[in-house]
Amino acid sequence: MRSILVGMIFLFNGFLLGTVSAHESQPGSLEMKQLAPDRYDIIWRAPIYYGRPHPAQLQLPEDWETIGQPTERRRADAIVFNRVITTGGKSIEGKIIRFPGLEATITDVFIRLKRLDGTMMSTVARPTKPWAELRGERPWYVTAGEYLGLGFHHILMGIDHLLFVLGLLLIVQGRMMLLKTITSFTVAHSITLAIATLGYAHAPLPPLNAAIALSILFLGPEVVRSRRGETSLTIRFPWLVAFAFGLLHGFGFASGLSTTGMPKAELPWALLWFNVGVELGQLVFVFLALALAWSFKTLEVRWPRWAQALPGYTVGSLGAYWTIQRTVILLGGLF
Repeated sequence: MRSILVGMIFLFNGFLLGTVSAHESQPGSLEMKQLAPDRYDIIWRAPIYYGRPHPAQLQLPEDWETIGQPTERRRADAIVFNRVITTGGKSIEGKIIRFPGLEATITDVFIRLKRLDGTMMSTVARPTKPWAELRGERPWYVTAGEYLGLGFHHILMGIDHLLFVLGLLLIVQGRMMLLKTITSFTVAHSITLAIATLGYAHAPLPPLNAAIALSILFLGPEVVRSRRGETSLTIRFPWLVAFAFGLLHGFGFASGLSTTGMPKAELPWALLWFNVGVELGQLVFVFLALALAWSFKTLEVRWPRWAQALPGYTVGSLGAYWTIQRTVILLGGLF
């Protein structure tokens, strides 16, 4: 498995190096609350993107007018814009909300509309479709599918999480150990995803991102030791390490759901489908890795000796780069 997965590194290396800042896929959110028949309170949460203001802008329909002075507040992970608008007595049904600049990112925007009669509408704008149409309340399965898609997108765009999983695959030997390791990681990050999303625990994003990068750096030398035939606690019990670091990664997954700013009543439902999406994305990645491993083995691909050392050094090097980068960002935020 270890030597065969060299191919996995080659196939993903360009993608990994092209996105070395990693896991800047926290979604934005737009919340609209109806205050009167033609008046709405609008809150636009634009996530901090690579340490800078998000490139996407909020573009409302031209016939909507802002009442009073808009406000802007900067938080650790987002910039929050607030305004009250009037539609001039016109219905908002069928109106288009646009997010110019979103197409140049890897983030989604979760849109939620709450009307005076208590009905809700939610939808998602994506880089491939940087706009949303306001319309009536939708069936539960449509909303569930969007939370599922949000989780699926979050894990597949979370290159740091995927690289950690790949590092585990490079260490694990045997199908049963693989099953135990992936299950441990899944259970662990599901626990912290739940308690963080439900508000029972909180981890500040800058130090959390640095700690997640450190977990990847930790796996690099372990992959090298495993390739050399050496042993360690991690190599003997990878499921234990997967569980310990999985607790940490779960807080990272929670950032993808908590930043949508949803009401507490919706959290359990959203948490369920978001977590299902995360697990599906993780399984797709694992199955892809195993399929590639099987393909290289069937084709009897022979890698040069230097290439066999590439996986461990790639995991360790990217882990080191992200650790330094995120530590600099963390320290910069303290001064």
